[in-house]
Amino acid sequence: MSDVDLDARAEACRKLIKAAGALAGKAFDERPAGAFEMKGPQDFLTETDLAVEKLIRSEIEAQFPSDGFLGEETGGVVEGDYWVVDPIDGTANFARGIPHYCVAIAFVSAGEVQIGAIYNPSFDELYFARKGQGAYRNESKISVSRIARADESSIEIGWSNRLPNQQYYDIIHQLFDDGANVRRASSGALGLAYVAEGRSDGYAELHMNAWDCLAGFLLVQEAGGVIGGFPETAELYQGGKVLAATPGISDLLAKASGIPVIK
Repeated sequence: MSDVDLDARAEACRKLIKAAGALAGKAFDERPAGAFEMKGPQDFLTETDLAVEKLIRSEIEAQFPSDGFLGEETGGVVEGDYWVVDPIDGTANFARGIPHYCVAIAFVSAGEVQIGAIYNPSFDELYFARKGQGAYRNESKISVSRIARADESSIEIGWSNRLPNQQYYDIIHQLFDDGANVRRASSGALGLAYVAEGRSDGYAELHMNAWDCLAGFLLVQEAGGVIGGFPETAELYQGGKVLAATPGISDLLAKASGIPVIK
């Protein structure tokens, strides 16, 4: 794909994720209490997830009809050049009125993520990366932290009910023993964006889907961080292990989580 074609998609992505975020933010502000359904145990769905994905999908199909599309809610087929979308990551937070959620969009061409965007409407924070051009929050260039000591680090561990809880307990136990601070905020995409900006020093989860992590992976790499897991260990439709960290603690997090970094 030419630079001109990528430029057009980057510009469209910026505008589209802001429009999608505006729709999500309006629904968040106006939501009635308890307006959600469950797709499974601790797996929330709101009508806003569907509305946001419909908006993004329709705009991409109109502007780039030859591109493929894979969305969390409506699926899709990916081949050639394609978009991967999570209309609301952190739906449990969104559904309960907690302003820690986001829209995540990635564009893949030639088998590599070329564009990644994560937008939190509640704080008007747009994380954006173009392969080879750095990572940004709004107009400011960002980079991962310089933390290299476990006892100075703050790490987020995601959780998935697809795997036994004991595996997560073991990771957290090891990190606490190493001296790290461990937390969980319930939006994996924002967790990765926060690593890219240095708000967190690392993020790990034993199962994430492509729509949750592809944009964040590009952000972390473009911000000077280390990633591991998913691209080499799982199929696009199935998801897999995810690790992202500042280089100074990547080995520590890889050892505790059992997720190898990608060299």
